[in-house]
Amino acid sequence: MIIILALFSCFLWGSAFPTIKVGYDLFQISGSDTYGKILFAGYRFFLSAVMILGFCILTRREIKIRKYDIKGILLLGLLQTAINYTFFYIGVSNTSGTKGSILSATGTLFSVILAHFFYKEDKLTNKKILGLILGFTGVVLVTINGGSFGSGFSLTGEGFVLIASLTGAISGIYTKKLAGQVDTFLITAYQLLTGSLFLIAVGFLGGAETLKFTDKNIWLLLYLSFISAAAFSIWTILLKHNGVGKVSVYKFTIPIFGTFLSYIFLKERVLGANVILAIVLVSISIILINLDMAKEKKLE
Repeated sequence: MIIILALFSCFLWGSAFPTIKVGYDLFQISGSDTYGKILFAGYRFFLSAVMILGFCILTRREIKIRKYDIKGILLLGLLQTAINYTFFYIGVSNTSGTKGSILSATGTLFSVILAHFFYKEDKLTNKKILGLILGFTGVVLVTINGGSFGSGFSLTGEGFVLIASLTGAISGIYTKKLAGQVDTFLITAYQLLTGSLFLIAVGFLGGAETLKFTDKNIWLLLYLSFISAAAFSIWTILLKHNGVGKVSVYKFTIPIFGTFLSYIFLKERVLGANVILAIVLVSISIILINLDMAKEKKLE
């Protein structure tokens, strides 16, 4: 069940790549309009929060949060949604798409490494290290084909993407901690709500114009919002009941799903041997880390 849910979440996140590109066209957001993209993300996550809260109301879940949990959820919203995506969008706009994709994948590396220091059941082993190397190699293979890697390093480009990856990894650790004391759906809803309001503010302060809505682009925005609502909710549940390292390794599949779906819907790239090899490497990576986790559990 963990495998199915984790892969489903990653499939949803992977499907966001081509959908967002279509969204930029429908909302007439240019490639250089960084703050327009941030505003677009803010609207998307705000609607995601509304969807989750609506689900909680329909299923008669409590939507009030305790006063002493507010601070933690606000902090998570700032880390996981606001800071993470602000740095990500600015960083990606100042580097190549290939570099951005590869550097984003370092979030999985950061997650497993940080888990080693925060959770005794998530210690690094030789198998995990090998799994991480194979998984990251797979991501490099699937993203570098057909693109120019470029050279050089800038703080507002590659640096910001790395900061986004690190804050995303820290958020995963912090989410697991919060999930032990707050309903997972409420954590997801309120952190998205907090982060989305911040992103909307950053977008407008940066000079983004108000988005123009049509019947067509509203449906696309609703789908993107559903992706975030479903994927983040499932991911929070998985983190609550499983080790951060065991769950995070599945994120290596996001760029692979993204590549396949971009090829199918946008005809962006011809699938070649590099993608097949990437799938094999990422699959071995997931198997290695999961076998290692299962072995550790038996020893306990």
